[in-house]
Amino acid sequence: MITTSEILQTINMFDQQHLDVRTITMGISLLDCADPDPKAACQKIYDKICRRAENLVATGLDIEREFGIPIVNKRVSVTPISLVAAASQCNDYVPFAAALDRAAKTVGINFIGGYSALVQKGFTESDRKLIASIPEALATTDLVCSSVNVGSTKAGINMDAVAEMGRVLKKTAALTADSGGFGCAKLVIFANAVEDNPFMAGAFHGVGEPETVVSVGISGPGVVHHALKQVPGQPFDVVAETIKKTAFRITRMGQLVAQEASQRLGVPFGIVDLSLAPTPAVGDSVARILEEMGLEVCGTHGTTAALALLNDAVKKGGVMASNHVGGLSGAFIPVSEDEGMIAAAQMGALQLDKLEAMTCVCSVGLDMIAVPGDTTAETLSAIIADEAAIGMVNSKTTAVRIIPAPGKQVGDMVEFGGLLGSAPVMPVHPFSSAGFIHRGGRIPAPMQSLKN
Repeated sequence: MITTSEILQTINMFDQQHLDVRTITMGISLLDCADPDPKAACQKIYDKICRRAENLVATGLDIEREFGIPIVNKRVSVTPISLVAAASQCNDYVPFAAALDRAAKTVGINFIGGYSALVQKGFTESDRKLIASIPEALATTDLVCSSVNVGSTKAGINMDAVAEMGRVLKKTAALTADSGGFGCAKLVIFANAVEDNPFMAGAFHGVGEPETVVSVGISGPGVVHHALKQVPGQPFDVVAETIKKTAFRITRMGQLVAQEASQRLGVPFGIVDLSLAPTPAVGDSVARILEEMGLEVCGTHGTTAALALLNDAVKKGGVMASNHVGGLSGAFIPVSEDEGMIAAAQMGALQLDKLEAMTCVCSVGLDMIAVPGDTTAETLSAIIADEAAIGMVNSKTTAVRIIPAPGKQVGDMVEFGGLLGSAPVMPVHPFSSAGFIHRGGRIPAPMQSLKN
């Protein structure tokens, strides 16, 4: 039986501790939209998204009103467009991005993900066309998000793709220079990308997913931070148990929303992604959770251990609460979206090398990081390669969302606004990685890939 105290605690999570459902994301298969005529394919894509997602926003708003649960975003993810467009007889894939953008605006969602390619072991001709089109696609659309998977534990790392993505980042930044390189904030480079991620910018609808599915991404850094304030100075056993119990309650709420949305939309329920996704708001920071464990500043010695505990406890609490926990589920560390991370970066306590170490134990990777605009494509590629190697060897999802901010230098700030916040420009190593990147080829899969 739910007690009055528990009800009041949950209300307080929403009112005072920034708990929200970060997104309801509908995944839609576009495989049946393939057509030799690219105009016909784009029309099919537009029509199907509008048909399948026409009630998504209204349903989210209804649930928000009826249950009093904030639902920040309503989004759509689609089959990687490199697979859908492969049948079309064209070299320019930008019209496919335009069709996605037009459909997203028609149904009223916040973002649409899936302008994507999966090239961990090599390229198809369609993959090459899509990747070449990413800079223009992101510069000429408002709501389209893109992702490219360049490595996996089973396949190794496609270093030709890694090299190309460095160049794509530079071109995307240049084409969106008037907004601080904002196009790069809509582009994620993955290793071990998952098929059921509801979070942008990396969401796509995997080929192993149903025709249509609805998933929920929930977030509650503020709730976890508040819970840890109640156990000051207690041993880490108590800290872990406190986080687990909090994650359990948060996940239960997310599953309620997901099941309700599934029933009302007549679409199968996919997963609940329990990810501590911070915002620029004070009190909604993963960095502050780590500092509550006893660190003076996020980034100092002990930060990686604290983050490992947090990530593990969040996952354990989520799995206790739902049989359908999926996506990325864990703690995100996006610098520009976390006021504690921003503060730590500005005082020099948090730098790229430490962030890279933290990605070994967090939910994803180097996220929403701004670097000087004159950073070379090879250096960007080397950063991607490092992250892909961490994912490949540790059998986990890693990713890079990095912005070479045009005209900006170390110490400057890049303003993105909204949930994307503002990013302090961080230094990169001045020494070249060009010879390493220019080798090309494929880094072989590690021994742990041989599990058959």
